[in-house]
Amino acid sequence: MAEAQTVAFHTLGCKLNYSETSSISRLLENEGFQKKDFDDQADVYVINTCSVTENADKECRQLVRRIQRKAPESVIVITGCYAQLKPAEIAGIPGVDLVLGAGEKFNIAHHLKQFVKGDSAKICSCDIEDVIEFNPTFSVNDRTRAFLKVQDGCDYNCSFCTIPIARGKSRSDSIGNVVRNVKHLAAGGVKEIVLTGVNLGDFKNESENFFQLVQALDQLKEIPRYRISSIEPNLLTNEIIELVANSDVFMPHFHIPLQSGSNRILGLMRRRYKRELYADRIKLIKTLMPHCAIGADVIVGFPGETDEDFKETFDFLHALDISYLHVFTYSERDHTKALEIKPMVPVHVRHERNKALRNLSFMKMQYFTQLHAGQLRKVLFEGHARNNMMEGYTDNYIRITTPFKQDLVNEIIDWKI
Repeated sequence: MAEAQTVAFHTLGCKLNYSETSSISRLLENEGFQKKDFDDQADVYVINTCSVTENADKECRQLVRRIQRKAPESVIVITGCYAQLKPAEIAGIPGVDLVLGAGEKFNIAHHLKQFVKGDSAKICSCDIEDVIEFNPTFSVNDRTRAFLKVQDGCDYNCSFCTIPIARGKSRSDSIGNVVRNVKHLAAGGVKEIVLTGVNLGDFKNESENFFQLVQALDQLKEIPRYRISSIEPNLLTNEIIELVANSDVFMPHFHIPLQSGSNRILGLMRRRYKRELYADRIKLIKTLMPHCAIGADVIVGFPGETDEDFKETFDFLHALDISYLHVFTYSERDHTKALEIKPMVPVHVRHERNKALRNLSFMKMQYFTQLHAGQLRKVLFEGHARNNMMEGYTDNYIRITTPFKQDLVNEIIDWKI
């Protein structure tokens, strides 16, 4: 391909994907590509996909059609989890030129330089077992908050999940390299770093583990705020909770996947804990940090989930002292053990259960916010304005919206809720 090409990016899915897109973007800019907005006309479009739900697959197809209408001569590159799981299926989407699997996405500049547009898509993929290298990535949001990938892949085998076959075995950065990246981000003016990974608590590199990583970061003075993006309840140890409780820089905020409040369903999901352990974790966090925000992931409509199972989940979550929920409607994924579990839950029932839990989540967040009304809490304000309003988050993840003021951008302010 000719030099000085323009490139635009679109990311589907998780914070990890955003951090990887950001790093791929910097790789291409270093090779002379000029970055454009996704809605603009560009020579190359890169879509970094997710495949956690069926919706992400559909969205990918819609985006390809949109690009073709706007820029039919452009090169369309698909990477990410969907590209690793179903490369041939993606290559069959009219308009797709290049499919890069998990082992090739960071070689994108090489592939684009070699690429000649033809009649069919070129697939550059490999067996996921061969993907053993760790590529550190980070994305920066308005210089305010950065998502820093410190771990990738997963060795768990949850029956609903395609992530291990899309991202490969668990692998991690070294603590020394994470510290170097943190210092680099701090020098760029970043005030908050969110640690991300596929199975973050499984961070391990030779003799290093996740607790040692947070200990090392807790000692650094360069960054005033860290958050732990999401951590499995069985990997969230008492010592990690105690460190956060006593830390000036780790924010009082945990996101802990639950997936179901029924032990029977947790067993079918092949999760590595029971609801009792989850409740114990929440109790310890709230004992040490009553002001701590806690989010939970929940899947509704998993195969075999009866009305009684769902009621058990709803009642368990209702009674738990958590702040909000991320609710996912179960969708069938190829190559997962959950496909063998019967009976399937009707789609309309899945949607009803999703709605019930989203309503519960809204009420919990309202209640959590109300508990802190009148308090002074530290807020980091972000730079982008919508309708002349700006937003930021308190240390314990309450969203604050206020009229835009330039002198508040990327500042940590004592704010009365």
